Amino acid sequence: MWQRSVFVGLLALALGYLCVLGPELPPAALRQLSASLLGTLRRARSLEARTVAAWQAAIVRPARGWARVAVGVNACVDVVLSGVKLLEALGLEPGEGKNHAVLSSGQELREAFAHFMERGAAAERFFSDAEAFQAIARTASEHPAAQLYVGGNAALIGQKLATNPDLKILLCGPVGPKLHELLDDNVVVPPESMQERDEFHLILEYQAGEQWGRVRAPAANRFIFSHDVSNGALNMLEVFVSSLDEFQPDLVVLSGLHMMEGQSKEMRQRRLMEAVASISDIPTDIPIHLELASMTDQDFMSNIMHQVFPLVNSIGLNEQELLFLTQSASGPHASLASWSGIPDVGVVSDILFWILKEHGKTAERASDLTRIHFHTLAYHILATVDGHWGNQAAAVAAGARAAGTQACATDTIDTSKVFLKAPLEFVTSHTEAPSKISLNPDEPVVHWHREGISFHFTPVLVCKDPVRTVGLGDAISAEGLLYSEVYPQ
Repeated sequence: MWQRSVFVGLLALALGYLCVLGPELPPAALRQLSASLLGTLRRARSLEARTVAAWQAAIVRPARGWARVAVGVNACVDVVLSGVKLLEALGLEPGEGKNHAVLSSGQELREAFAHFMERGAAAERFFSDAEAFQAIARTASEHPAAQLYVGGNAALIGQKLATNPDLKILLCGPVGPKLHELLDDNVVVPPESMQERDEFHLILEYQAGEQWGRVRAPAANRFIFSHDVSNGALNMLEVFVSSLDEFQPDLVVLSGLHMMEGQSKEMRQRRLMEAVASISDIPTDIPIHLELASMTDQDFMSNIMHQVFPLVNSIGLNEQELLFLTQSASGPHASLASWSGIPDVGVVSDILFWILKEHGKTAERASDLTRIHFHTLAYHILATVDGHWGNQAAAVAAGARAAGTQACATDTIDTSKVFLKAPLEFVTSHTEAPSKISLNPDEPVVHWHREGISFHFTPVLVCKDPVRTVGLGDAISAEGLLYSEVYPQ
Protein backbone atom coordinates (compact mmCIF):
# COMPACT_ATOMS: atom_id res chain seq x y z
CA MET A 1 0.00 0.00 0.00
CA TRP A 2 2.80 2.50 0.92
CA GLN A 3 4.63 1.77 -2.34
CA ARG A 4 1.52 2.82 -4.31
CA SER A 5 1.27 6.06 -2.27
CA VAL A 6 4.94 6.91 -2.96
CA PHE A 7 4.46 6.11 -6.65
CA VAL A 8 1.39 8.34 -6.89
CA GLY A 9 3.26 11.14 -5.09
CA LEU A 10 6.19 10.96 -7.52
CA LEU A 11 3.81 11.03 -10.51
CA ALA A 12 2.07 14.08 -9.07
CA LEU A 13 5.45 15.84 -8.70
CA ALA A 14 6.30 14.93 -12.28
CA LEU A 15 3.02 16.40 -13.48
CA GLY A 16 3.68 19.60 -11.52
CA TYR A 17 7.17 19.82 -13.01
CA LEU A 18 5.67 19.48 -16.48
CA CYS A 19 3.38 22.43 -15.76
CA VAL A 20 6.41 24.56 -14.82
CA LEU A 21 8.26 23.51 -17.97
CA GLY A 22 5.10 23.90 -20.05
CA PRO A 23 6.09 27.09 -21.95
CA GLU A 24 9.34 25.45 -23.13
CA LEU A 25 7.63 22.33 -24.53
CA PRO A 26 5.72 22.06 -27.81
CA PRO A 27 1.93 22.01 -27.10
CA ALA A 28 1.44 18.58 -28.69
CA ALA A 29 4.23 17.05 -26.57
CA LEU A 30 2.85 18.67 -23.42
CA ARG A 31 -0.64 17.34 -24.10
CA GLN A 32 0.65 13.82 -24.79
CA LEU A 33 2.84 13.73 -21.68
CA SER A 34 0.09 15.16 -19.47
CA ALA A 35 -2.48 12.67 -20.75
CA SER A 36 -0.05 9.79 -20.25
CA LEU A 37 0.76 10.85 -16.68
CA LEU A 38 -2.89 11.44 -15.82
CA GLY A 39 -3.80 8.00 -17.14
CA THR A 40 -1.04 6.42 -15.06
CA LEU A 41 -2.23 8.34 -11.98
CA ARG A 42 -5.79 7.13 -12.56
CA ARG A 43 -4.67 3.52 -12.87
CA ALA A 44 -2.49 3.82 -9.76
CA ARG A 45 -5.55 4.42 -7.60
CA SER A 46 -7.04 1.31 -6.03
CA LEU A 47 -9.76 -0.60 -7.88
CA GLU A 48 -12.12 0.33 -5.05
CA ALA A 49 -11.40 4.07 -5.30
CA ARG A 50 -11.86 4.01 -9.07
CA THR A 51 -15.18 2.16 -8.70
CA VAL A 52 -16.49 4.69 -6.16
CA ALA A 53 -15.49 7.62 -8.37
CA ALA A 54 -17.23 6.06 -11.38
CA TRP A 55 -20.37 5.36 -9.35
CA GLN A 56 -20.50 8.98 -8.24
CA ALA A 57 -20.72 10.03 -11.89
CA ALA A 58 -23.24 7.29 -12.80
CA ILE A 59 -25.69 7.75 -9.91
CA VAL A 60 -28.12 10.45 -11.03
CA ARG A 61 -31.73 11.00 -10.00
CA PRO A 62 -34.43 9.91 -12.45
CA ALA A 63 -36.31 12.52 -14.46
CA ARG A 64 -39.53 11.50 -12.69
CA GLY A 65 -39.12 10.27 -9.12
CA TRP A 66 -41.60 8.94 -6.58
CA ALA A 67 -43.40 11.22 -4.13
CA ARG A 68 -45.57 8.79 -2.13
CA VAL A 69 -44.67 5.14 -1.51
CA ALA A 70 -46.92 2.61 0.27
CA VAL A 71 -45.10 -0.34 1.87
CA GLY A 72 -46.54 -3.52 3.44
CA VAL A 73 -47.15 -5.95 4.95
CA ASN A 74 -44.56 -7.58 7.27
CA ALA A 75 -43.17 -5.63 10.21
CA CYS A 76 -41.62 -6.63 13.52
CA VAL A 77 -38.88 -5.87 16.03
CA ASP A 78 -35.56 -7.55 15.26
CA VAL A 79 -33.56 -8.83 18.22
CA VAL A 80 -30.02 -8.97 16.81
CA LEU A 81 -27.10 -10.75 18.47
CA SER A 82 -24.32 -13.22 17.82
CA GLY A 83 -25.74 -16.64 16.98
CA VAL A 84 -22.89 -18.42 18.73
CA LYS A 85 -23.41 -16.35 21.90
CA LEU A 86 -27.13 -17.13 22.01
CA LEU A 87 -26.63 -20.85 21.43
CA GLU A 88 -24.01 -20.90 24.19
CA ALA A 89 -26.41 -19.01 26.50
CA LEU A 90 -29.04 -21.67 25.73
CA GLY A 91 -26.56 -24.41 26.66
CA LEU A 92 -26.49 -25.84 23.11
CA GLU A 93 -23.22 -27.52 22.10
CA PRO A 94 -21.77 -27.25 18.58
CA GLY A 95 -22.32 -30.24 16.31
CA GLU A 96 -23.18 -31.37 12.80
CA GLY A 97 -25.42 -29.09 10.72
CA LYS A 98 -28.74 -30.16 9.24
CA ASN A 99 -31.32 -28.18 7.28
CA HIS A 100 -34.86 -28.02 8.72
CA ALA A 101 -37.78 -26.48 6.81
CA VAL A 102 -39.53 -25.66 10.11
CA LEU A 103 -37.96 -25.52 13.58
CA SER A 104 -39.63 -27.06 16.63
CA SER A 105 -36.85 -27.32 19.25
CA GLY A 106 -33.53 -25.92 20.41
CA GLN A 107 -31.80 -28.96 18.94
CA GLU A 108 -33.23 -28.25 15.47
CA LEU A 109 -32.25 -24.59 15.85
CA ARG A 110 -28.68 -25.63 16.62
CA GLU A 111 -28.54 -27.94 13.58
CA ALA A 112 -30.07 -25.42 11.16
CA PHE A 113 -27.82 -22.60 12.35
CA ALA A 114 -24.71 -24.77 11.90
CA HIS A 115 -25.91 -25.86 8.44
CA PHE A 116 -26.16 -22.30 7.11
CA MET A 117 -23.21 -20.88 9.03
CA GLU A 118 -20.98 -23.52 7.41
CA ARG A 119 -22.13 -22.23 3.99
CA GLY A 120 -22.07 -18.52 4.84
CA ALA A 121 -25.68 -18.38 3.58
CA ALA A 122 -28.67 -16.39 4.80
CA ALA A 123 -31.84 -18.25 5.81
CA GLU A 124 -35.15 -17.62 7.54
CA ARG A 125 -37.25 -20.24 9.35
CA PHE A 126 -40.52 -20.48 11.27
CA PHE A 127 -40.36 -21.81 14.86
CA SER A 128 -43.54 -23.83 15.39
CA ASP A 129 -43.48 -24.30 19.19
CA ALA A 130 -44.77 -21.03 20.71
CA GLU A 131 -43.72 -21.81 24.28
CA ALA A 132 -40.19 -22.90 23.32
CA PHE A 133 -39.82 -19.82 21.10
CA GLN A 134 -40.88 -17.46 23.90
CA ALA A 135 -38.23 -18.99 26.20
CA ILE A 136 -35.52 -18.57 23.53
CA ALA A 137 -36.72 -15.03 22.73
CA ARG A 138 -36.56 -14.08 26.41
CA THR A 139 -32.97 -15.32 26.66
CA ALA A 140 -32.07 -13.45 23.47
CA SER A 141 -33.68 -10.11 24.35
CA GLU A 142 -32.14 -10.13 27.87
CA HIS A 143 -28.64 -10.95 26.58
CA PRO A 144 -26.28 -8.00 27.25
CA ALA A 145 -25.08 -8.05 23.61
CA ALA A 146 -28.61 -7.97 22.11
CA GLN A 147 -29.75 -4.94 20.09
CA LEU A 148 -33.31 -4.05 19.03
CA TYR A 149 -34.07 -2.69 15.55
CA VAL A 150 -36.88 -2.12 13.08
CA GLY A 151 -37.51 -5.49 11.40
CA GLY A 152 -39.54 -7.10 8.64
CA ASN A 153 -38.88 -6.49 4.95
CA ALA A 154 -41.68 -3.95 4.56
CA ALA A 155 -40.73 -1.93 7.64
CA LEU A 156 -37.03 -2.01 6.68
CA ILE A 157 -37.73 -0.84 3.14
CA GLY A 158 -40.06 1.88 4.47
CA GLN A 159 -37.46 2.97 7.01
CA LYS A 160 -34.75 3.17 4.32
CA LEU A 161 -36.97 5.16 1.93
CA ALA A 162 -38.02 7.48 4.78
CA THR A 163 -34.46 8.83 5.02
CA ASN A 164 -35.32 10.83 1.89
CA PRO A 165 -37.20 13.93 3.13
CA ASP A 166 -38.98 14.40 -0.22
CA LEU A 167 -40.77 11.04 0.15
CA LYS A 168 -43.91 10.32 2.13
CA ILE A 169 -44.09 6.70 3.33
CA LEU A 170 -47.15 4.68 4.37
CA LEU A 171 -46.37 1.48 6.30
CA CYS A 172 -49.01 -1.19 6.92
CA GLY A 173 -48.08 -4.15 9.07
CA PRO A 174 -48.46 -5.39 12.64
CA VAL A 175 -46.91 -2.38 14.42
CA GLY A 176 -46.59 -2.68 18.20
CA PRO A 177 -45.45 0.03 20.66
CA LYS A 178 -41.70 -0.72 20.45
CA LEU A 179 -41.68 -0.81 16.64
CA HIS A 180 -43.67 2.42 16.46
CA GLU A 181 -41.08 4.05 18.70
CA LEU A 182 -38.25 2.87 16.43
CA LEU A 183 -39.82 4.06 13.13
CA ASP A 184 -38.75 7.26 11.36
CA ASP A 185 -41.06 10.26 11.84
CA ASN A 186 -41.56 10.32 8.07
CA VAL A 187 -43.34 6.92 8.19
CA VAL A 188 -47.14 7.09 8.48
CA VAL A 189 -48.84 4.10 10.16
CA PRO A 190 -52.65 3.86 9.82
CA PRO A 191 -54.46 3.28 13.14
CA GLU A 192 -55.76 -0.08 11.88
CA SER A 193 -52.14 -1.33 11.73
CA MET A 194 -51.41 -0.68 15.40
CA GLN A 195 -51.52 -3.61 17.84
CA GLU A 196 -50.88 -3.98 21.57
CA ARG A 197 -47.91 -6.37 21.34
CA ASP A 198 -44.88 -6.40 19.06
CA GLU A 199 -43.87 -9.36 16.93
CA PHE A 200 -40.23 -10.30 17.64
CA HIS A 201 -37.81 -11.94 15.19
CA LEU A 202 -34.48 -13.32 16.34
CA ILE A 203 -31.52 -12.51 14.09
CA LEU A 204 -28.47 -14.67 14.75
CA GLU A 205 -25.42 -13.11 13.10
CA TYR A 206 -21.99 -14.59 12.44
CA GLN A 207 -18.81 -13.06 11.03
CA ALA A 208 -16.55 -14.28 8.22
CA GLY A 209 -14.06 -16.74 9.66
CA GLU A 210 -15.99 -17.14 12.92
CA GLN A 211 -15.62 -20.62 14.44
CA TRP A 212 -18.18 -22.68 16.37
CA GLY A 213 -16.90 -26.14 17.10
CA ARG A 214 -15.81 -27.56 13.75
CA VAL A 215 -18.00 -25.14 11.78
CA ARG A 216 -16.26 -22.12 10.24
CA ALA A 217 -18.21 -19.39 8.42
CA PRO A 218 -16.77 -18.55 4.97
CA ALA A 219 -18.67 -15.23 4.91
CA ALA A 220 -20.59 -12.99 7.29
CA ASN A 221 -24.36 -13.56 7.26
CA ARG A 222 -27.39 -14.20 9.47
CA PHE A 223 -29.96 -16.82 10.41
CA ILE A 224 -33.49 -15.55 11.20
CA PHE A 225 -36.31 -17.34 13.00
CA SER A 226 -39.59 -16.42 14.64
CA HIS A 227 -42.98 -17.60 15.83
CA ASP A 228 -44.86 -14.81 14.12
CA VAL A 229 -48.63 -15.24 13.89
CA SER A 230 -49.70 -11.79 12.58
CA ASN A 231 -47.12 -11.64 9.78
CA GLY A 232 -47.50 -15.38 9.08
CA ALA A 233 -51.19 -14.93 8.25
CA LEU A 234 -50.64 -11.63 6.36
CA ASN A 235 -53.20 -10.12 8.73
CA MET A 236 -52.58 -6.57 7.51
CA LEU A 237 -52.87 -7.18 3.75
CA GLU A 238 -56.49 -6.09 3.44
CA VAL A 239 -55.81 -3.04 5.67
CA PHE A 240 -52.89 -2.20 3.39
CA VAL A 241 -54.88 -2.35 0.16
CA SER A 242 -57.83 -0.45 1.62
CA SER A 243 -55.46 2.33 2.80
CA LEU A 244 -54.22 3.01 -0.74
CA ASP A 245 -57.33 4.95 -1.83
CA GLU A 246 -56.73 7.65 0.76
CA PHE A 247 -52.92 7.67 0.59
CA GLN A 248 -52.75 7.74 -3.26
CA PRO A 249 -49.23 6.27 -3.70
CA ASP A 250 -47.30 6.35 -6.95
CA LEU A 251 -45.41 3.15 -5.96
CA VAL A 252 -46.44 0.11 -3.90
CA VAL A 253 -43.86 -2.18 -2.28
CA LEU A 254 -45.14 -5.56 -1.10
CA SER A 255 -43.34 -8.18 0.98
CA GLY A 256 -44.05 -10.88 3.53
CA LEU A 257 -45.50 -13.68 1.38
CA HIS A 258 -42.72 -15.98 2.59
CA MET A 259 -44.02 -15.64 6.15
CA MET A 260 -47.01 -17.83 5.26
CA GLU A 261 -44.79 -20.93 5.15
CA GLY A 262 -45.50 -21.41 8.85
CA GLN A 263 -49.19 -22.00 8.09
CA SER A 264 -50.79 -25.31 7.15
CA LYS A 265 -50.84 -26.09 3.43
CA GLU A 266 -54.60 -25.53 3.20
CA MET A 267 -54.47 -22.24 5.12
CA ARG A 268 -51.51 -21.10 3.05
CA GLN A 269 -53.24 -21.79 -0.26
CA ARG A 270 -56.46 -20.11 0.84
CA ARG A 271 -54.59 -17.05 2.09
CA LEU A 272 -52.53 -16.85 -1.11
CA MET A 273 -55.73 -16.81 -3.17
CA GLU A 274 -57.07 -13.99 -0.98
CA ALA A 275 -53.76 -12.14 -1.38
CA VAL A 276 -53.97 -12.48 -5.17
CA ALA A 277 -57.50 -11.02 -5.07
CA SER A 278 -56.33 -8.09 -2.90
CA ILE A 279 -53.30 -7.34 -5.08
CA SER A 280 -55.57 -7.43 -8.15
CA ASP A 281 -57.59 -4.60 -6.57
CA ILE A 282 -54.61 -2.24 -6.68
CA PRO A 283 -55.05 0.14 -9.65
CA THR A 284 -52.97 -1.02 -12.61
CA ASP A 285 -51.41 2.42 -13.11
CA ILE A 286 -49.58 2.07 -9.75
CA PRO A 287 -46.39 -0.01 -10.16
CA ILE A 288 -45.91 -2.80 -7.61
CA HIS A 289 -42.56 -4.15 -6.40
CA LEU A 290 -42.52 -7.56 -4.67
CA GLU A 291 -39.62 -8.31 -2.33
CA LEU A 292 -38.96 -12.05 -1.91
CA ALA A 293 -37.25 -13.76 1.04
CA SER A 294 -35.95 -17.17 2.07
CA MET A 295 -38.39 -20.05 1.44
CA THR A 296 -38.32 -23.85 1.65
CA ASP A 297 -41.59 -25.12 0.10
CA GLN A 298 -41.17 -25.57 -3.66
CA ASP A 299 -44.90 -25.90 -4.34
CA PHE A 300 -45.59 -22.63 -2.52
CA MET A 301 -42.78 -20.87 -4.40
CA SER A 302 -44.17 -22.19 -7.68
CA ASN A 303 -47.65 -20.94 -6.76
CA ILE A 304 -46.29 -17.46 -6.02
CA MET A 305 -44.46 -17.45 -9.35
CA HIS A 306 -47.57 -18.39 -11.33
CA GLN A 307 -50.19 -16.44 -9.38
CA VAL A 308 -48.41 -13.34 -8.01
CA PHE A 309 -45.57 -12.57 -10.44
CA PRO A 310 -47.97 -11.60 -13.28
CA LEU A 311 -49.63 -9.01 -10.97
CA VAL A 312 -46.44 -7.13 -10.02
CA ASN A 313 -44.10 -4.97 -12.09
CA SER A 314 -40.86 -5.65 -10.27
CA ILE A 315 -39.30 -8.20 -7.92
CA GLY A 316 -36.21 -8.18 -5.69
CA LEU A 317 -34.34 -11.33 -4.62
CA ASN A 318 -30.95 -12.76 -3.66
CA GLU A 319 -28.96 -15.76 -4.88
CA GLN A 320 -30.61 -18.28 -2.53
CA GLU A 321 -34.10 -17.21 -3.58
CA LEU A 322 -33.16 -17.17 -7.28
CA LEU A 323 -31.79 -20.72 -7.19
CA PHE A 324 -34.78 -21.98 -5.18
CA LEU A 325 -37.11 -20.33 -7.68
CA THR A 326 -35.62 -22.08 -10.70
CA GLN A 327 -35.51 -25.40 -8.80
CA SER A 328 -39.21 -25.01 -7.89
CA ALA A 329 -40.24 -24.53 -11.51
CA SER A 330 -37.64 -26.75 -13.26
CA GLY A 331 -36.07 -23.70 -14.88
CA PRO A 332 -32.55 -23.33 -16.28
CA HIS A 333 -29.73 -24.72 -14.10
CA ALA A 334 -32.35 -26.29 -11.77
CA SER A 335 -30.04 -29.29 -11.25
CA LEU A 336 -27.57 -27.03 -9.43
CA ALA A 337 -27.90 -28.06 -5.77
CA SER A 338 -26.29 -24.94 -4.32
CA TRP A 339 -23.92 -22.13 -5.23
CA SER A 340 -20.22 -22.78 -4.89
CA GLY A 341 -18.62 -19.51 -3.84
CA ILE A 342 -19.62 -16.42 -5.82
CA PRO A 343 -22.68 -17.22 -8.01
CA ASP A 344 -21.70 -17.57 -11.66
CA VAL A 345 -22.85 -14.45 -13.55
CA GLY A 346 -23.79 -16.43 -16.66
CA VAL A 347 -25.96 -18.83 -14.64
CA VAL A 348 -27.68 -15.96 -12.81
CA SER A 349 -28.24 -14.14 -16.09
CA ASP A 350 -29.80 -17.25 -17.67
CA ILE A 351 -32.28 -17.64 -14.79
CA LEU A 352 -33.22 -13.94 -14.80
CA PHE A 353 -33.76 -14.09 -18.56
CA TRP A 354 -35.95 -17.19 -18.17
CA ILE A 355 -38.13 -15.57 -15.48
CA LEU A 356 -38.83 -12.51 -17.63
CA LYS A 357 -39.31 -14.57 -20.80
CA GLU A 358 -41.60 -17.18 -19.19
CA HIS A 359 -43.41 -15.07 -16.58
CA GLY A 360 -42.81 -11.47 -17.64
CA LYS A 361 -44.72 -9.08 -19.86
CA THR A 362 -44.98 -9.91 -23.56
CA ALA A 363 -47.41 -8.99 -26.32
CA GLU A 364 -49.05 -12.41 -25.88
CA ARG A 365 -48.99 -12.72 -22.08
CA ALA A 366 -51.14 -10.81 -19.56
CA SER A 367 -48.33 -10.14 -17.11
CA ASP A 368 -47.05 -6.86 -15.67
CA LEU A 369 -43.61 -8.18 -14.62
CA THR A 370 -40.86 -6.18 -16.36
CA ARG A 371 -38.04 -5.79 -13.80
CA ILE A 372 -35.90 -7.98 -11.51
CA HIS A 373 -33.32 -6.62 -9.06
CA PHE A 374 -30.89 -9.42 -8.16
CA HIS A 375 -28.37 -8.97 -5.37
CA THR A 376 -25.63 -11.18 -4.01
CA LEU A 377 -22.62 -10.36 -1.86
CA ALA A 378 -20.17 -9.67 -4.71
CA TYR A 379 -22.38 -8.07 -7.40
CA HIS A 380 -25.86 -6.95 -8.43
CA ILE A 381 -27.83 -7.25 -11.68
CA LEU A 382 -30.91 -5.34 -12.81
CA ALA A 383 -32.78 -7.09 -15.62
CA THR A 384 -35.60 -5.20 -17.37
CA VAL A 385 -37.94 -5.72 -20.30
CA ASP A 386 -37.15 -2.99 -22.83
CA GLY A 387 -39.36 0.10 -22.88
CA HIS A 388 -40.65 -0.04 -19.30
CA TRP A 389 -37.93 1.23 -16.95
CA GLY A 390 -35.37 4.02 -17.09
CA ASN A 391 -32.24 5.10 -15.17
CA GLN A 392 -31.32 1.49 -14.39
CA ALA A 393 -27.55 2.06 -14.60
CA ALA A 394 -27.90 4.60 -11.80
CA ALA A 395 -30.30 2.32 -9.90
CA VAL A 396 -28.01 -0.72 -9.88
CA ALA A 397 -25.01 1.42 -8.89
CA ALA A 398 -27.01 3.09 -6.11
CA GLY A 399 -28.05 -0.31 -4.73
CA ALA A 400 -24.43 -1.52 -4.71
CA ARG A 401 -23.28 1.69 -3.01
CA ALA A 402 -25.98 1.22 -0.34
CA ALA A 403 -24.71 -2.32 0.33
CA GLY A 404 -21.21 -0.98 1.03
CA THR A 405 -22.26 1.89 3.27
CA GLN A 406 -24.86 -0.01 5.29
CA ALA A 407 -22.71 -3.09 5.92
CA CYS A 408 -19.85 -0.90 7.19
CA ALA A 409 -22.22 1.58 8.94
CA THR A 410 -20.66 4.58 7.16
CA ASP A 411 -22.36 7.53 5.42
CA THR A 412 -20.09 7.20 2.39
CA ILE A 413 -17.93 4.33 1.19
CA ASP A 414 -14.59 4.24 2.96
CA THR A 415 -12.33 2.47 0.44
CA SER A 416 -10.01 1.28 3.21
CA LYS A 417 -12.88 -0.74 4.71
CA VAL A 418 -14.12 -2.49 1.55
CA PHE A 419 -12.76 -4.73 -1.17
CA LEU A 420 -13.76 -5.79 -4.69
CA LYS A 421 -14.85 -9.44 -4.68
CA ALA A 422 -16.69 -9.64 -8.02
CA PRO A 423 -15.14 -11.64 -10.89
CA LEU A 424 -13.01 -9.40 -13.11
CA GLU A 425 -14.02 -11.51 -16.12
CA PHE A 426 -17.25 -13.40 -16.74
CA VAL A 427 -19.54 -14.71 -19.48
CA THR A 428 -23.13 -13.48 -19.80
CA SER A 429 -24.78 -16.86 -20.47
CA HIS A 430 -24.29 -20.62 -20.42
CA THR A 431 -27.34 -21.50 -22.53
CA GLU A 432 -26.73 -19.22 -25.53
CA ALA A 433 -23.68 -17.87 -27.32
CA PRO A 434 -22.23 -15.73 -24.54
CA SER A 435 -20.35 -12.47 -24.49
CA LYS A 436 -17.17 -12.40 -22.44
CA ILE A 437 -16.89 -9.27 -20.33
CA SER A 438 -13.86 -7.83 -18.58
CA LEU A 439 -14.73 -5.56 -15.67
CA ASN A 440 -13.31 -2.03 -15.84
CA PRO A 441 -13.46 -0.23 -12.47
CA ASP A 442 -13.55 3.12 -14.29
CA GLU A 443 -16.81 1.96 -15.94
CA PRO A 444 -18.19 -0.44 -13.33
CA VAL A 445 -21.77 -0.59 -14.63
CA VAL A 446 -21.79 -3.12 -17.47
CA HIS A 447 -24.72 -3.43 -19.87
CA TRP A 448 -25.70 -6.25 -22.20
CA HIS A 449 -28.83 -7.12 -24.13
CA ARG A 450 -30.65 -10.35 -24.97
CA GLU A 451 -33.90 -10.69 -26.94
CA GLY A 452 -35.62 -7.55 -25.69
CA ILE A 453 -34.23 -7.73 -22.15
CA SER A 454 -31.53 -5.40 -20.82
CA PHE A 455 -29.06 -6.38 -18.10
CA HIS A 456 -27.15 -3.89 -15.94
CA PHE A 457 -24.36 -5.39 -13.81
CA THR A 458 -22.16 -3.76 -11.20
CA PRO A 459 -19.76 -5.13 -8.58
CA VAL A 460 -20.25 -4.58 -4.86
CA LEU A 461 -17.52 -3.18 -2.64
CA VAL A 462 -17.77 -5.74 0.15
CA CYS A 463 -17.28 -4.58 3.72
CA LYS A 464 -14.21 -6.23 5.31
CA ASP A 465 -15.67 -6.14 8.83
CA PRO A 466 -19.46 -5.77 8.49
CA VAL A 467 -21.22 -4.11 11.39
CA ARG A 468 -24.67 -5.45 10.53
CA THR A 469 -25.85 -7.76 7.75
CA VAL A 470 -29.61 -7.76 8.49
CA GLY A 471 -31.73 -5.74 6.08
CA LEU A 472 -29.01 -5.34 3.44
CA GLY A 473 -31.23 -6.81 0.72
CA ASP A 474 -34.10 -4.52 1.72
CA ALA A 475 -31.81 -1.46 1.68
CA ILE A 476 -30.46 -2.46 -1.73
CA SER A 477 -33.95 -2.88 -3.22
CA ALA A 478 -35.16 0.37 -1.65
CA GLU A 479 -32.23 2.33 -3.06
CA GLY A 480 -32.60 0.70 -6.48
CA LEU A 481 -36.29 1.67 -6.55
CA LEU A 482 -35.52 5.21 -5.41
CA TYR A 483 -33.32 5.76 -8.48
CA SER A 484 -35.61 3.91 -10.90
CA GLU A 485 -38.10 5.50 -13.26
CA VAL A 486 -41.10 3.67 -14.68
CA TYR A 487 -42.28 4.72 -18.14
CA PRO A 488 -46.03 5.35 -18.57
CA GLN A 489 -47.63 2.69 -20.78
